[in-house]
Amino acid sequence: MTLDPYTYGRGPQIVAGAATADSAQALASLDALAATGAGVVLPGHGDPWTDGIASAVEHARRVGPH
Repeated sequence: MTLDPYTYGRGPQIVAGAATADSAQALASLDALAATGAGVVLPGHGDPWTDGIASAVEHARRVGPH
């Protein structure tokens, strides 16, 4: 997502721990997303990310679980 409805954090990230049973699995799932090579990311929450999936995954990993 690019907008966390729980923390209001912006930019690519995994959902807050309050809304997922397994933050570690969510981070691991980023590998599958990166493999798509997508140029545009259309998340379920937040604005489209137009800098490509690789940069979105990098950003989400940097943010980490919260």
